[in-house]
Amino acid sequence: MSTTTVQEVRAAADALVAAFAEGRLDDYFGAFAPDATFVFHTTPERLGSTADYRALWQRWVEEDGFRVLGCVSSGRLVQDFGDTAVFSHDVATRVATHAGEETLHERETIVFTRAGTGGWTAVHEHLSARTTA
Repeated sequence: MSTTTVQEVRAAADALVAAFAEGRLDDYFGAFAPDATFVFHTTPERLGSTADYRALWQRWVEEDGFRVLGCVSSGRLVQDFGDTAVFSHDVATRVATHAGEETLHERETIVFTRAGTGGWTAVHEHLSARTTA
């Protein structure tokens, strides 16, 4: 496993998570390839593009008053597969909606691929519920 790859993927994941936690949506969605896919335990279908996810996010905002208040990443692991890397971690995300504030405990896997510029782009995200026990 390349130390450089692990460092680069961690940096890409850190930037993605920070943009998410801080509500910098252009930076957050910009971390994903346009044809990235998304599987969330809170939605019945797989989302087939970053544009689909962004449209769903906008619907959450409009219908529910959805806002991310913060996000903490822990238990981080990077697996290096050459031009592809898998980043997995636990996340505790504070969100607000019209119903109030809550902390969501989830597990997330993000698949990154090496971009032509030498950086890393997210091409798939899978989010599942995590028990706190």
